[in-house]
Amino acid sequence: MAGFWRHIKKSKLYLCAKNKEKMAQEEQDPSRTEISQLGEFGLIERLTKGIRHVQPSTLVGVGDDAAVIDNGGHLTVISTDLLVEGVHFDLMYYPLKHLGYKAVVVNLSDIYAMNAIPKQITVSVALSNRFSVEAIDDLYAGIYAACERYGVDLVGGDTTASPRGLLISVTAIGQGERERLAYRHTAKKGDLICITGDLGAAYLGLQILEREKQIYLSDPNIQPKLAEQAYLVGRQLKPEARRDMIEQFAEVGLVPTSMIDISDGLASDLLHICKRSGLGAILEESGVPIHPDAQLQALEFKLDPITCALSGGEDYELLFTIDPKDVDKVKYLPDIYLAGEMTDASEGVMLHTTGGNIHPIKAQGWKHF
Repeated sequence: MAGFWRHIKKSKLYLCAKNKEKMAQEEQDPSRTEISQLGEFGLIERLTKGIRHVQPSTLVGVGDDAAVIDNGGHLTVISTDLLVEGVHFDLMYYPLKHLGYKAVVVNLSDIYAMNAIPKQITVSVALSNRFSVEAIDDLYAGIYAACERYGVDLVGGDTTASPRGLLISVTAIGQGERERLAYRHTAKKGDLICITGDLGAAYLGLQILEREKQIYLSDPNIQPKLAEQAYLVGRQLKPEARRDMIEQFAEVGLVPTSMIDISDGLASDLLHICKRSGLGAILEESGVPIHPDAQLQALEFKLDPITCALSGGEDYELLFTIDPKDVDKVKYLPDIYLAGEMTDASEGVMLHTTGGNIHPIKAQGWKHF
């Protein structure tokens, strides 16, 4: 028996050595393609280009805010997100309770972006041994707070060990009506572009937190100064999903012709709608809502406020289009801004600045790779 285990151990060592050798060869291989060359959405397209749905109940798969499954009497809407320590959050300034809350909210936002209502979530976490039971209690206190706030049930998940850091995966499950669901690919030429809330604040809140982190690292005796930027920091640490907007749409009988939540930045998410719908767009800078605190903070950081709004990300507001005949349905709704028009694809996706210039809009938001 001892000889058997020695053989297994030697085999594992041999395989480990061969894997390292293979990886070294790949790194030197000129034909090797780095994932960063594709980026997140390029990688998704590559991995999913051969997908074929064999289930007639699968109505929508990869390519929208959520998948849509036909369950006969209703449509089930499903979305999932993975948050990784060191990539999506920094625990030097992210309280675990806030992190748990945000992990849920970012998934619920995807369900609302389909004009559907979230009902349940599952949560899976991978933990390193540096986390105590009390720390995870804090994380789940935030998860339960979000569940209570949005009326969803935690119905399952998984836990496992992590060699380092914390990973959180949340799946949100919702329900929608067939004739009321909103997608990215259904915008039409001439539709009006609408934006909820305000943009750029979450990005600027992150810049403030990063600045205070560096000050603390240089001198731990210096206390962070965050009170004056409570709105911006709050938009980063404790975002909210726009359930209220979906409720208002139902009240006035509005069904957006397309919709997406603004998670990667207005520019990136508008380009998603344009690409999926086969259209162009003209976005009016004057129609992009920016909070006064964000305006001032951007200027203090020597940043252009509209750049923060276009490329910042993590706002979790809604970007949607409407038929012009429905403009009266949104004109008097609070916190909705008319910001442009969908055009022919040949006209591109353009920004009309307040100075009268027209520039092409490029995706310069959050990059995962």
